[in-house]
Amino acid sequence: MLHVVPYQPLRLITQNSLTSMCFKLMLSRPVAFAQIWKSWFSSHSLVGNKNIILMGPPGAGKTTVGRIVGQKLDCPVIDIDDDVLETTWNMSVSEKLQDVGNEQFLEEEGKALLKFSASGSVISLTGSNPMHSAGMQHMKKNGIVVYLDVPTTVIMSRLKSMKVDRIVGQSPGISLKDILQFRKQFYKRWYDIHVLCGGDIAAEVVAEKVLDAVKRYQNSELETFISTRSSRSGRSMEKDSCKYFSDVVIEGLAPDGGLFVPERGLPEFAAGEWQSLIEATYIERAQVILERCVHPADIPASKLAEIIGTAYGENFTCSKIAPVRHLAGNQFLLELFHGPTASFKDFALQMVPHIFAYCIPRSCNYLVLVATSGDTGSAVLDGFSRLRDTDKQRIAVMNFFPEDGVSPIQKSQMIGCQKENAWSVGVKSDFDFCQTAIKQIFTNSDYTGFLTVEYGTALAAANSINWARLLPQIVYHASAYLDLVHQDIIPFGSPVDVCIPTGNFGNILAALYAKMMGIPIRKCICASNENNVLTDFVRTGVYDLRGRKLIPTFSPAVDILKSSNLERYLHLIANEDGQLVTQLYNQLENQGHFQLRKDLLEKLQQDLVAGWCSEEDCLAAIHSVYSTTGYILDTHTAVAKVVADRLQDRTCPIIISSTAHYSKCAPAILRALRIAEIKQNPLSQLHLLSSYSPLPPVHWGLLETLKKKGNEDHQVCAADMGMLMSRIETLIQNHFM
Repeated sequence: MLHVVPYQPLRLITQNSLTSMCFKLMLSRPVAFAQIWKSWFSSHSLVGNKNIILMGPPGAGKTTVGRIVGQKLDCPVIDIDDDVLETTWNMSVSEKLQDVGNEQFLEEEGKALLKFSASGSVISLTGSNPMHSAGMQHMKKNGIVVYLDVPTTVIMSRLKSMKVDRIVGQSPGISLKDILQFRKQFYKRWYDIHVLCGGDIAAEVVAEKVLDAVKRYQNSELETFISTRSSRSGRSMEKDSCKYFSDVVIEGLAPDGGLFVPERGLPEFAAGEWQSLIEATYIERAQVILERCVHPADIPASKLAEIIGTAYGENFTCSKIAPVRHLAGNQFLLELFHGPTASFKDFALQMVPHIFAYCIPRSCNYLVLVATSGDTGSAVLDGFSRLRDTDKQRIAVMNFFPEDGVSPIQKSQMIGCQKENAWSVGVKSDFDFCQTAIKQIFTNSDYTGFLTVEYGTALAAANSINWARLLPQIVYHASAYLDLVHQDIIPFGSPVDVCIPTGNFGNILAALYAKMMGIPIRKCICASNENNVLTDFVRTGVYDLRGRKLIPTFSPAVDILKSSNLERYLHLIANEDGQLVTQLYNQLENQGHFQLRKDLLEKLQQDLVAGWCSEEDCLAAIHSVYSTTGYILDTHTAVAKVVADRLQDRTCPIIISSTAHYSKCAPAILRALRIAEIKQNPLSQLHLLSSYSPLPPVHWGLLETLKKKGNEDHQVCAADMGMLMSRIETLIQNHFM
């Protein structure tokens, strides 16, 4: 018998029991939630009395799949239609529907479900059972609900072949397609496990997918994380200190200075699973992809759906969230600037604060530290300011940025996004100093221990070194490809190239992860500005910072010399050789350079090509595109456009990531468009651009932020570690004490 354990009640049990343990946990590193669940399971496992409940639209194959699953598990199989409803009513379901009508039928069906009880069985629900709330709550008490998600077009074809032209809830004037779409909201409300079912997939294959998904649901111990600098021998000795998703969200950086990655890699989707998402909305795609990457023991499917819905709601100005726009020829723009702070960072940072608030112990205070070269700061500040008031009381954010290394509009935006739990501090240095300082603070156990003991406050990171920052970025790369298929630009399976302006390597790494998960990306083109250390590295395998100084450019978000997320990619192509990664980064730290082995460079160059763009070429590209199309690129997207023009071979479409709205770099845009009058006030600059009726329009959220008074009020700090640590302590005293 397959033992099935419900997770949501267990999450509540765990959180309640953790409250009394919180202070103890904070004195050392956070204890893995899943580790506590593991010990709970060992003494509380409910053997064999849970049901596997199959749910889905009529025609999804619930009855057939249920019989196969029951046979494989050697357990009873119950079909609600045949074994419960028709037995209770002494008439067929269709006769009952005709007899009492839609509304009364749903009520009668729900009453029958409330009287039903079973254990250790496979149960196939009717297509309309999930529309009765009390009935479903009753069923969920003793089982796992598995949603068989079949595309609506496939369901309609199946129902036609079955000569079914009317289902429960369908009234005159309402099409079968409309009622099937309407029902999806109820299926999404109740499921614990989501199984994608393509058009031609056999019932036996679906049954295997159900069993695999249930086994995954039960076994959170398999989805652990390791440091990019951990050795294989060290991992086998540290099984009692496993890290799970909840842990890596909270901790951010691994104790040894490395970055967390999933020990068994990312899930791979079959071609049919991707194809079933072609008609899906962005939110639906995000739900499916992230459910496979986040174990329900960490975040149950229902909570994850709530977080995703909140993250990509009315705060985005475009209903498509991340639309793909044809630019010219075989070039397409992936517009990633429709979020509240006008950059691609919003995709992660409208979601991560809610994930973080869910994962941390309820009675602990956390200070999130951020280093930014431009866009991250305002995105973090905005995201954490949207938390519930109760969460804002226990979670604060401190954003460090180079005082003279961001554009005036970016600075005004970061200062304007300050809220009661979110502050910005300008540092008299560059981004690399800010990022390195935060890493050193996290690995300074004396300092972090002092903050915990003295103030009951732990530190956390929201930079792209945090694993939770990367996952949402995978979604938009996958979604862009699916959009091209949906628009009939390419058939599924045809390759595309992507070109991404790259500084810290997180965005392009997410594209590489999407490729690993089954999206047919051929080449990832790494586009640098004049800070072209990554271009040199991709071409030569030598990462060399000796003699390099950061050059301020028109594209400040990629003014970076030390690309943190590159470490994750090197760990991947080195077959998880943490010792080699440690050696390379120790050499970079101590000697300012390292060189890849020839075999690793060959692997890297199978995935990546790279180029860089001068300041003159960046401005020329903005002018050229505007002159020919009326569309204004921001400076970062212009860097990618220039590199794409040089490196693409035009044998397949290329998706250029448009990572920020041009409003964020208005002075450079005005200069590129050869507009003589460039006023110093950022708000005046945006009004001037708006007078040209540009495409896309000036970003409304940025306009609203810049209109706020007091946009010059912020702290400024010297480039001194002691000063930064003092500012952190002062903030903790003021906010939490």
